[in-house]
Amino acid sequence: MVNIRSLDPSASPLDYFGSELRRLREEAGLNQEQLGDIVFCTASLIGQIETAKKVPTREFSERLDAALLTGGVFSRLVGLVLKSQLPTWFQPYADMEAKATYISTYQSQLVYGLLQTEEYARAVLSVENPGRLDEMVAARMERQRILEREHPPVLCVVLDEAVLYREIGGAEVMRNQLAHLLGFLDDPWIQVQILPFETGQHSAMMGSFTLLRFDDDPDLFYAESYDSGHMTANPQVIRERSVGYARLQASALSREDSAALIERVMEERYGHQPGPAVA
Repeated sequence: MVNIRSLDPSASPLDYFGSELRRLREEAGLNQEQLGDIVFCTASLIGQIETAKKVPTREFSERLDAALLTGGVFSRLVGLVLKSQLPTWFQPYADMEAKATYISTYQSQLVYGLLQTEEYARAVLSVENPGRLDEMVAARMERQRILEREHPPVLCVVLDEAVLYREIGGAEVMRNQLAHLLGFLDDPWIQVQILPFETGQHSAMMGSFTLLRFDDDPDLFYAESYDSGHMTANPQVIRERSVGYARLQASALSREDSAALIERVMEERYGHQPGPAVA
């Protein structure tokens, strides 16, 4: 039987998406099975999304727009839906990350979220979110869309060398992730550097952190604990962490030497995976 559970469109972006899908489907004179046939999915999936029991993907949303001639309604809505799937404590940071014109980050254990492959992200997120894994992965991939803008933010990433050796998701996932990092070698707006073990003590021994810079707003410092994030615009903190980050970059390998190390680890530890030629 078709699920006709009523929704409160104001309850959440997901509820609003579901109510709009039902409304526009019915206006088009289609039942769930008919629409499912058009967008290559089951009637059950249509019903689950209409009743806010399942989160739509961007690809599904784009197919809906094409099928129902909505002018991009669902493609615009899905961004809000996916952002709402992020942990509540993380959403303020995601909002500011999306507005930043310059992002500089040091990561001690994991590849920065904006540069993760889907398989790597799935392995990372499966540890704490097995029941909502698809939604969380989709939300992380949605964050990466800021790098596809006509004017993307400048992104400077310093990864501890340990990130290359921490096997997340198995050898194949790591091969693909490291190859993905190599793919940014010629990107004018993205710089990836590796902080080698030989550096010893350094200015970020306390752990990972990110600095966000904006055109018209104060800079922000962000760091995470187990299940919370701390964000501040305190000028003294920004000053200290900015100097600390500059020292990290100076201690890290150059962009080209970093790529050479990534390629070497990829081949020696995880098996050969063709990547961009390194000068």
